[in-house]
Amino acid sequence: LYILASHVGNRSIKMVNSTSTGGGVAEMLHRLVPLLNELGVETKWEVIKGGSDFFDITKAFHNALQGNKEVLPSEVFNTYRAYNEMNSHEMDFDEDLIVIHDPQPAALIQSSLHRNNKWVWRCHIDMSHPNQQVWEFLRPYIEQYDAAIFSSPLFSPELSIPQYRFYPAIDPLADKNRDLDISYINSTLEKYKIPRDKPIITQISRYDPWKDPVGVIRAFKMARKNVDCRLLLVGDKVADDPEAEAILTKVKKEAKDDPDIHIIFLTQSIPTEINAFQRASDIILQKSLREGFALTVSEALWKYRPVIGGSVGGIPAQIIHGFTGMLVHSVEGAGLQIRTLLSQPELARSLGENGHQRVKDEFLITKSLKRYLLLLLALDHPAQDTISLT
Repeated sequence: LYILASHVGNRSIKMVNSTSTGGGVAEMLHRLVPLLNELGVETKWEVIKGGSDFFDITKAFHNALQGNKEVLPSEVFNTYRAYNEMNSHEMDFDEDLIVIHDPQPAALIQSSLHRNNKWVWRCHIDMSHPNQQVWEFLRPYIEQYDAAIFSSPLFSPELSIPQYRFYPAIDPLADKNRDLDISYINSTLEKYKIPRDKPIITQISRYDPWKDPVGVIRAFKMARKNVDCRLLLVGDKVADDPEAEAILTKVKKEAKDDPDIHIIFLTQSIPTEINAFQRASDIILQKSLREGFALTVSEALWKYRPVIGGSVGGIPAQIIHGFTGMLVHSVEGAGLQIRTLLSQPELARSLGENGHQRVKDEFLITKSLKRYLLLLLALDHPAQDTISLT
């Protein structure tokens, strides 16, 4: 990486997204930005500002780009433009590369029509079936960028600009992923009053309809008819997600005070506790209906845990069905796989071991660092298929 960084030279990057806490993008940037600086690439990170009306709108955009068919009124687009314009006047864009993450700040590109630097839009969400009203509104902004980055070819719409595929990645040394003492794992379960008298099935995700927490409860109830087990749903409050509390209400209604279902809503998650929940689990679920990538899958696989995931978004890139985990398409399928893995511990162990190796090969943060360094070089040579580093 240092050799590659030496070819990049004296460059600078600015990352821009919509929140500094909660969610996978913020979590990745907290690790990626200091490491890029360590490699000698001056990297800054800024967060756009907005009122609750702005984040309500961008959440609607997020849902629409992931397939929600709702027609949005014209005034929401005016509000979106206004907040982006306000932010553009409060931020400087002097770095060599500006990376704009997701739809919330995408219109900031309007502030750089006479730019001398490069702008890239990094899309982290599943755009395989976008709402055309919202996508056609955003497309003219996106096509002003020098390039776009998607987490999977399946998310890649037809665009007039170059496109790249970047897998997200985890930092194995972060508090969320490092090894933990068994005493800390046990004390975390005790803190949240979770007994260890039976196998634990866990899903860790935002309380979001696309994560299907209600479907997880139904799958758990199906599996429990044959194999006694306990369900743990863990999610935190994300600053740019106004929907979470409404979804949490639906989840509690579905759970019906079942003593085997533990619903944890963290106002602010503690990474080591998330780590402990994963390590205490016998099976990890990520039963998404739409998904950008779901790094929770790689986090669990890194800890040698068998994972059952929805066959959507970037999850199949991490889970090779029957080898590094199990892919499902329905509540019934998830329930069946829970039963299978609890009744076949050797299969579960094998999936966890293979999954750990898969993450080691493809989804560690060193790969992300390499991709951003290569991106800087690629943008310098837009017409070349091969760049010689001599």
